[in-house]
Amino acid sequence: MTPNHHHHRLISLTKLLASHVNHSRHHKALHLFRRLLSDPNLSLDPFVYPLALKSLSFLHLHPLLSLSLQSHLTKLGLLSNPFISSSLLKCLPLHNAQQLFNELPHKNVVVHNTMISILALDNIPAALRLLDSLPVPPTASSFNPILSALPPAESLRFYRRAMSPSGVRPTLVTLLALLRVISGGAEVSRLVDEILGFAVRQLMDSNAQLHSGIIDAYGRCGDLGNARRVFDWGDGERDVVVWSSLLSAYAINGQAEDAINVFEWMAGEEGIRPDGVAFLGVFKACSHAGWADAAREYFRRMREDYGVAPSAEHYACLVDVLGRAGRLREAYEVIKRMPMGRASAKAWGALLGACRKHGEVGLAEVAGRVLFEIEPENSRNYVALASVYAGAGRFAEAEGVRREMVERGMKRTPGSSWVVSQKNL
Repeated sequence: MTPNHHHHRLISLTKLLASHVNHSRHHKALHLFRRLLSDPNLSLDPFVYPLALKSLSFLHLHPLLSLSLQSHLTKLGLLSNPFISSSLLKCLPLHNAQQLFNELPHKNVVVHNTMISILALDNIPAALRLLDSLPVPPTASSFNPILSALPPAESLRFYRRAMSPSGVRPTLVTLLALLRVISGGAEVSRLVDEILGFAVRQLMDSNAQLHSGIIDAYGRCGDLGNARRVFDWGDGERDVVVWSSLLSAYAINGQAEDAINVFEWMAGEEGIRPDGVAFLGVFKACSHAGWADAAREYFRRMREDYGVAPSAEHYACLVDVLGRAGRLREAYEVIKRMPMGRASAKAWGALLGACRKHGEVGLAEVAGRVLFEIEPENSRNYVALASVYAGAGRFAEAEGVRREMVERGMKRTPGSSWVVSQKNL
């Protein structure tokens, strides 16, 4: 065959490889890549390697293949290409990635940012040290992995202490990470205002994910007026995620009727098919309002009318609604009818909490003992069951639960208390 034929074949196979990678057919991509490597008639373009490495990083199944490929790329002298070396770093075990990073002769900001993102997943202090020692000007991608990995309160402090003073312009990833950590309060609500203003100025406000995140953040701050205004600013192409954000904003703030009206508007007038997240918002609204019958009806509609399979969280929400309404036996029956393996700690915890509220000892014992097996290190379950016993005047059983907890080497969770003697009642 002629060299020209081999060249055209290489182009065709490279396009097929790119298609496999871009459509998440990663096993097929790696199989094709092996064929390309083993064909002596094909001289691979450097562009091929980042494609294969992307599939390797998604699968996380072939560390030996990654190390073998590292040796191959080293022999070809391709690790000086920052896009190839960055792609390879993502595929290697942490120790090997750190060693390769230290040995690379040429490291631009892309390579540094890749290493920061790898470290942020397992070793945030090391990621911070690398960020502080950057020999090149940082970009938003230098800060974003740490911003996303830190706990909420620390993430916000990191942004204000490190990223904002650096003068680096936030990206969409930055804004989404910040919105994730917003929990509430007037000061934090002003941060949402700033994010919204920046998004509008940078023409990012039409992004559905950001649109949804801003509505959700205003909802967590209790600012329903702004949540609704941002929703109304939409260009008419609101997806189910944006609708669900407004629904949830009303639900978590106790505005049950408004939440249900949004759901019916979305599913009825707008004809947007609700998903599992939308129904979680509905159940939260029903829980706040004590609408147990409505929750059961929406649970039926979710399965029968919209074909949404209930998750463990949906079942837990239904248990919570029924428990809050004092319908404890119904709540217990819901748990018993859950598919095998779906009876989560959250569902049993909701039942135990309801038993504590309504003084139901028998079901509390059942829920408590199951939770001791599911979450053996969670001291709150022991405290809850002991409180149920104490509330019923069964102080010996309450003391027994306390002793069991001590024997398992657990400490009382701060903020909880034991009520085990008549003197304390």
